[in-house]
Order: sequence, then structure tokens, then C-alpha cells
Amino acid sequence: MTLGRFITFEGIDGAGKSSHLDRTVAWLRGRGHDVVLTREPGGTPLAERLRELVLHEPMDALTEALLVFAARRDHLVQQIEPALAAGRTVVCDRFTDASFAYQGGGRGFDTAVLAQLEAWVQQGRQPDLTLWFDLPAEVAAERRAAVRTPDRFESQDLAFFARVRGGYARRAEAAPGRFARLDGQGSLDEVWRRVESALSATGW
Repeated sequence: MTLGRFITFEGIDGAGKSSHLDRTVAWLRGRGHDVVLTREPGGTPLAERLRELVLHEPMDALTEALLVFAARRDHLVQQIEPALAAGRTVVCDRFTDASFAYQGGGRGFDTAVLAQLEAWVQQGRQPDLTLWFDLPAEVAAERRAAVRTPDRFESQDLAFFARVRGGYARRAEAAPGRFARLDGQGSLDEVWRRVESALSATGW
């Protein structure tokens, strides 16, 4: 049996990744992939309930990390692993890199604890490809302000998002074979061409 492949989209809020999810799914399906589109936190009924808590309820960084990884565990067991075992392609809006970027970088939480949670919850599972939409915090803030009411994360200041961006950069540096850094600036079509190029270059 051919195992499926796992692609994740990452970036600070406002970087533009969500604008390209549906287009990526259509592109993959056009090339014969049976695609599952999902997100984190979320992707299962339980994980979606935990998502609402994480996005809207006050809590400390450890509680936040535990809830995110609890949601991730259910998501892996109920959705991601069965899809991959069936040979499907999973496209996920955020995964563990976001935990290291937001809780580790943004909150300043102990990345050694995050790494232990990652090991327990994922048991070695990592994406095959991570598309990182990289954008300066100031530009992302302008985009967010123009389109939506902020949640508990989106309402953080520029310094927070600069730290988040740094967290992503460290994850990309640690796994260069998995990450494709995409400049998030430019028109939708300009950024899409970068997405398409990254997908093609990695055999998708």
C-alpha cells in the first residue's frame, strides 16, 4: 500500500497562507491526489472544541500548550494517520511548527517541554513538506486589521509576532529539507506562483 503525503501551511496571522489553501487543494487534485483539507487546532469534533478554548479563553502558556497538543493528538489519531494510511494527501493549516513559533517564540515557553510533548503526541510523525509564508510583523498586522476582528492571538502586539516569526525561522533552520520559505509579500497571484514552484520542486 502506498502511504499518503502530509503538507502543512505555516506563518504568522496575516501572512496570507489561508488564501492559498483551497487553490493548493485544487492544484493537487488536478494531479490525481485524493486530498483531505484540515486545520489545527481543530480537525475533529473534540479538537474543534479545544480550539475555541485556546483562541478565546485566558490561560497561561503551559495550559495553552497542553490543550494544543491534546487537540493535535486527537487530530492525528482520528483524522491524519487514517488518511495517510489510506494513501490520501493531507493538507493541514498549521501543525507543530506553530506551537514552537507561538508558544515557544511568542510566549517564551520552554521549547524543551514542547519537544517532549511533540515526541509523546506525534511518535515521529512530521509533515513531508511545510510551506512557510514569511512576512514582516508590521505588514501582517496591517492585513489583519483590514479583514477581521482579532482573537486572543491576533490581538497581540508587534513584538509578539516578531518573536513568532523568529520561532518559525528557527524551526526552518532546524529542518531545511522539510521547509520551503515563501515570501508572503506581493499579490495573490505572485505568492501563488511561489507556492506552485515550491510544490513542483518537491515532486508534488
